[in-house]
Amino acid sequence: MALTRRGFVKWTCAGAGAALLPSCQGPAVAGRHLAAAETPAASGPADGKPNFIIIYMDDMGYGDVGPFGSKKNRTPNLERMAAEGTRLTSFYAAPLCTASRTTLMTGCYAKRCSMPSVLFPVSPVGLSRREKIIPELLKPQGYATMCVGKWHLGDQPEFLPTRRGFDHYLGLPYSNDMGPAEKPPGPKAAAKKAENANPAPKRPPLPLLRDEKVVQEVAPRDQDRLVEIYTDEALKFIRANKDRPFFLYLAHTAVHNPYHPGDAFKGKSFNGVYGDWVEEADWSAGKVLDAVRELGLAERTLVIFASDNGATKTGDNTPLRGFKGSTWEGGLREPVIAWWPGRVPAGRACDEITSTMDVLPTLVGLAGGQVPADRAIDGRDIRPLLFGEPGAKSPHEAFYYFAGGTGPLEAVRSGSWKYRLKPETALYHLDKDIGETTDVAAANPEVVKRMQELIDKMDKDLGVTGSGPGVREHDTAAKPRPLTLSGEMPVVD
Repeated sequence: MALTRRGFVKWTCAGAGAALLPSCQGPAVAGRHLAAAETPAASGPADGKPNFIIIYMDDMGYGDVGPFGSKKNRTPNLERMAAEGTRLTSFYAAPLCTASRTTLMTGCYAKRCSMPSVLFPVSPVGLSRREKIIPELLKPQGYATMCVGKWHLGDQPEFLPTRRGFDHYLGLPYSNDMGPAEKPPGPKAAAKKAENANPAPKRPPLPLLRDEKVVQEVAPRDQDRLVEIYTDEALKFIRANKDRPFFLYLAHTAVHNPYHPGDAFKGKSFNGVYGDWVEEADWSAGKVLDAVRELGLAERTLVIFASDNGATKTGDNTPLRGFKGSTWEGGLREPVIAWWPGRVPAGRACDEITSTMDVLPTLVGLAGGQVPADRAIDGRDIRPLLFGEPGAKSPHEAFYYFAGGTGPLEAVRSGSWKYRLKPETALYHLDKDIGETTDVAAANPEVVKRMQELIDKMDKDLGVTGSGPGVREHDTAAKPRPLTLSGEMPVVD
């Protein structure tokens, strides 16, 4: 069983040495995960379609959790998940929020969908209705669908989750730092604001939506309960749909700045308020996994734990270089765990190149659906890798690192090689130099030549600097309005 909220904070570091499971090896005994509970007999939909749960963190770093080497944060539930599942150690997302969620939902590079790195409140921009996203492709297969948490693909009504294949939604439509300032400005800031002839647009209060209706304007103190609220909603959805196939997208606000751990976790970690929130997120993951086990759904449920991008300097991307917003490995290489008892091998690591873009074709294939054939989809079905098939390799010839969402191409990876175009050209061998410290271009001219050929290939598709012929348009709302209880923009001093 996962620790309770109170039990978690009493958990100590006794025997808490990190036990990283060796790459490409089978089951191993981890030093910190909880003892496995007995799994009830499988139940669920008669047609055998699997359930899908994506737990998507916000700004959690590669080295922020125990299965990926954290010595700062206690994450026993994720360690158990990794011991019972597979760690994907070369799994890529995107450097920033909106771009990352675009890649996950569409199976495409954000640039292909013309989605920027970050959307702000009342933006007219949103993900195009012409893009078919995961829930829209699962609904015809009989799936119940729900989005809980951060959306960030457009906050106008036509862009919200319930217009994009989700039966229900509860959450914030964008980041938790996009409401009014948490602290009033000091005298100097106020004077500067008064002198500014073009002040920044006023921000509406953070709106908590249920489906398409604002049910609460979230004050800073209210954010302390977001993980608990989201977790409770996720558990209700799982229980209500235990007898039919379902897709749950649990996109946490945690651990994005400002940090708001719940009361039961405040001051309980050894890593400050950030560690408190990481540990609450681990508690939440444990509650979700426990519900799946207790309902007898474990053998027909794929759970994927991931993060949208790398951590800021507050978090930990060790052993990777760089932080959120960059195209160094620390900006978009994520701590990812896949869990499906009896299907995904336990206690294993896979270092083949995989991506958020692979989630859509993989889930749709497992559900018996079809990926759209009338447009380019960058993701690939990675079932052979997830299921540990002998000799399975990455389906990607290359992975491309675009700045933000629609920005220029800054790097490309193929196999173990990563070639950077900016800030200057450089070649790294990631198997030998995961921290990107030593440029080996001069010693490997043939590799550089091959990487340049891959860059030229992408230039003819999405473009290296500008937009290529493979780029599709986003949608634009005609008259964007703020999401508030009243529907009107409030006065914000």
